[in-house]
Amino acid sequence: MEIVIANKSHSIYAAIICETIAEAAQVRGTGIAKRKPEYIITKMENGNAVIALEGDAFAGFCYIEAWSHGKFVANSGLIVHPDYRNLGLAKQIKAKVFEHSRAKFPEAKIFSITTGLAVMKMNSELGYKPVTFSELTTDQTFWNGCQTCKNYDVLQRTEQKMCLCTGMLYDPNKIEKSKTHNHDYDKKVWTRLRNIKQSMFLKKEKK
Repeated sequence: MEIVIANKSHSIYAAIICETIAEAAQVRGTGIAKRKPEYIITKMENGNAVIALEGDAFAGFCYIEAWSHGKFVANSGLIVHPDYRNLGLAKQIKAKVFEHSRAKFPEAKIFSITTGLAVMKMNSELGYKPVTFSELTTDQTFWNGCQTCKNYDVLQRTEQKMCLCTGMLYDPNKIEKSKTHNHDYDKKVWTRLRNIKQSMFLKKEKK
């Protein structure tokens, strides 16, 4: 398995990446913003994406988005092809794109909004902390990207203050001030996040 920074030569995988994202959104029934192949290709050409390949077969993908003039960075569209799931590949891709983001945007705050418990756990292990949406980028272009998500109406009704997604943030300045992580605290935060998400989805299913 090879996980590399994507470039123009990988544009041949744009269509299957978009198809895999769309299929995952339908199966999960949760928020995953859909993207067009042209958008994915632009990310590849700008060196703002990571792709996993086994030979010539597409295995996984994730891309970088920069907001508020590079003050905020998001690692978005994390997806693994069904043939390569349950192998720990998502965690490897997440680590690779996080490392690339830190190298390319060293001063930026890296954030994530997700409904996925597995992604929340990976974020926590990388040093992300749960935050309110008010602590994330105010760049409206980012929030407009949520329009293709099935839960967009929730975001609108709350005036972009909350949704089914959880906001998480990696602040390099705070990390530098505290090199040692409190793993017991992180574990408690993760457990609380898991319980909240499970409760939210159970209530949604009952409705």
